[in-house]
Amino acid sequence: MGEDFYYVGVDVGTGSARAALVTREGQIKTTTEEPLSIWRPKPEHYVQSSTEIWQRCCTAVKRVTRGVQKNQVLGIGFDATCSLVVLDQNFQPVSVTEEGDSQQNVVMWMDHRAAEQAARITNTNHRVLSRVGGVMSQEMQPPKLLWLKENLKDSCWDKAAHFFDLPDFLSWKATGSLTRSLCTLVCKWTYCPPEGWDDSFWISVGLEDLLENNFSKIGSVAAPPGSPLGGGLTAEAASDLGLNPGTAVGASLIDAHAGGLGVIGANVSGFNLPCEHQPITSRMAMICGTSTCHLAVSGRALFVPGVWGPYLSAMVPGLWLNEGGQSATGSLIDHVVQGHAAYPQLQQQAQLRGENIYTHLNTHLDSMARSGSAADLLGSSLHVWPDFHGNRSPLADPSLKGMVVGLSLRHTLDDLALLYLATIQALALGTLHILEAMRETGHDISTVFMCGGLSKNRLFVQVQANATGMPVVLPDQMEAVLVGAAVLGACASRGYGTIQVSSPPAARTGGTGTVRTLMKLIYEVDSSHCCMKLI
Repeated sequence: MGEDFYYVGVDVGTGSARAALVTREGQIKTTTEEPLSIWRPKPEHYVQSSTEIWQRCCTAVKRVTRGVQKNQVLGIGFDATCSLVVLDQNFQPVSVTEEGDSQQNVVMWMDHRAAEQAARITNTNHRVLSRVGGVMSQEMQPPKLLWLKENLKDSCWDKAAHFFDLPDFLSWKATGSLTRSLCTLVCKWTYCPPEGWDDSFWISVGLEDLLENNFSKIGSVAAPPGSPLGGGLTAEAASDLGLNPGTAVGASLIDAHAGGLGVIGANVSGFNLPCEHQPITSRMAMICGTSTCHLAVSGRALFVPGVWGPYLSAMVPGLWLNEGGQSATGSLIDHVVQGHAAYPQLQQQAQLRGENIYTHLNTHLDSMARSGSAADLLGSSLHVWPDFHGNRSPLADPSLKGMVVGLSLRHTLDDLALLYLATIQALALGTLHILEAMRETGHDISTVFMCGGLSKNRLFVQVQANATGMPVVLPDQMEAVLVGAAVLGACASRGYGTIQVSSPPAARTGGTGTVRTLMKLIYEVDSSHCCMKLI
């Protein structure tokens, strides 16, 4: 088969559904994006609609496949945020809000309503908690399920017949198969292969009713990511998506893990990186968007306090995954910048120059540093603690709040730029904190591979390199999450044997290499500017 055959990758992020048409060589031919609604009925409650999400996915897929024949698309893969979808016995939406709007049936990943339930689950000290860093996060599914049972029993819990992680909802919608992905069940639901569900855990936390019918409400069968599901696209789903019935569909991935898959297996020969000639266990993938996930794999189970995992085969078959993270990164930067008094001035100046506001801020910081001091040193008297939405890793404390030290009464554009810089530095030191926790328990990481929206911000990437003391590598195909999703379709279509085989070609650029040199794509540590310390 030649380049006239394609795979489709679908990525459902926090605020949009995206699709890409990807060649067999891993080159993205075209992409598109559709916005998603987010409702916030109460503080810490964030909800979406699975009906809208599916509709937006279908619109996106039809757009990227316009101009190619249906039989040229060999497979499709889905990734999504680890949000909780609730359906009744007829597979219709069940509201997760007190207001009862049935279309609002998705508890989003960043919904923190279940903090008290998460704390109670942690206090059980059950053995499954050893695989989530010893602390149950309110961003995982068990506390959210418990909240629904305790707070919406009549209107939601008693009506619910199917609880899906959003990636599994999409693969079910596409194929009619109730098989879940090992990625979602292992990472967010406490499933542990090969044993499966631990009955005693669900009983101990008060969710014993989920044991009914061999856990049919949350998944009786699981498969590795990329496994072919059902008979491929059903006739109804094929019509919705504009593809042929029977088109292969791979078991899904969480969005961050799709990004990790899209970059962590990249071929970096010839670039003199410390990870060259080393196994992929020497790499950490950072998927940076609204939040950030820090993904590292190992050949044996490594238990890192405050870091999720180890999860067997959750991203790369046969390897154990540890997942650190920061609950607010891109969203924190937006919050800090847009809330500043000088933000209207920033918008005006950026618009006059035809620049993105962050490109303009980066340029402004460069001009401020020309007086002789390095850009990193500009923030030496301004400090940010970045846990505005709690600390996911490695402190694993959702109750933590953010703070800023060193503010003055000034509110000029210079002050906004310095606060922006201090926020980026704080996030980079958070990465260093996670890396140190991983190293202390046996990880040997030497290179960071980054993708996601924030990887397009040169200052963010450079500061990450300076803070960690490691080179940061960006893929030639900047939409690595979409490439990772397409890999799932390639595996399911039998275009490749396994994820290990299909991942490197997906990252390769024209068969000549995985990354390009220069500052835009390999960020080396700037030691003359590297003065930050984790305290």
